[in-house]
Amino acid sequence: MSRIAVYPGSFDPPTNGHCDIIKRSSKLFDCVIVTVAVNPAKKHFFSVDERVDMLQEIVSEYKNIEVDQFDGLLVEYAEKKGAVSIIRGLRALSDFEYEFELALMNRHLNSSVDTIFMMTDEHYSFIRSSLVREVARLGGDISDKVPRVVEKYLKERFF
Repeated sequence: MSRIAVYPGSFDPPTNGHCDIIKRSSKLFDCVIVTVAVNPAKKHFFSVDERVDMLQEIVSEYKNIEVDQFDGLLVEYAEKKGAVSIIRGLRALSDFEYEFELALMNRHLNSSVDTIFMMTDEHYSFIRSSLVREVARLGGDISDKVPRVVEKYLKERFF
């Protein structure tokens, strides 16, 4: 039996914190599906296709990682993919309350899919996608905060 997990997010853009969670979760599951949430109500910096492309390049070295996109209810997507777990990254205690509420709602909607919380490496605990975008926009060095492909996308967008 294959143990599949879904790691959802907006990934706008993917950061080294996201990569840390991806790498570590790849060791825990037979297959991890990194999936970009499509939310037309939210204004994103990068298109869904750009975020998927960046993630595909980032995970290309992993044999058990797939990249996808979804809209709708996450637990329905997870069930459709045969996932037993949803992976959620936590940076700080402030993330926990929101993530806990989501996990409880997801459990209410589908009790067969568990949520796994993973703390990011302490070196990445302060990194948020929005902060990375702002530093890049102002010409700051983000090379230690995002993978090269993301840095390239940001530089192309801003300069």
